[in-house]
Amino acid sequence: MNVSECIVCEIVRGQAEASTVHEDETAVALMDIQPVTPGHLLVVPWEHVPGLDEIEETLGVHMWRVAHRLARALRRSGLRCAGINLFLADGEAAFQEVFHAHLHVFPRFANDNFRVDADWRVRERVELDRSAAAVRAGLATLSS
Repeated sequence: MNVSECIVCEIVRGQAEASTVHEDETAVALMDIQPVTPGHLLVVPWEHVPGLDEIEETLGVHMWRVAHRLARALRRSGLRCAGINLFLADGEAAFQEVFHAHLHVFPRFANDNFRVDADWRVRERVELDRSAAAVRAGLATLSS
């Protein structure tokens, strides 16, 4: 997708409507148009970055810092909020639908109907050790 076709880029350029909560020189936070719960926010970098792999580390840190501040604000907002989820979908297999990286911040409460369904069973240590070795090998390929 090129930047001119990205709805998030249109929003950050002011060419599409948004309900903005926060903005600074690096990121903007706005209300999700399809909220999981009332107060569902997106932290979006101004720069078009399709996914997590393309986010510079300092930008990623900044996005999480903004999300942390917004989570604290949600707890004090008067909106129903017994907990907070931070969620970043990276890639189609992870349910990313808009390919401009964005970090979801949304309030949670009992019976809010948001679910993540998975096979949560305890795994054997040998399987966990194999997975850990694969991740360590991946880490070894990264430059610091």
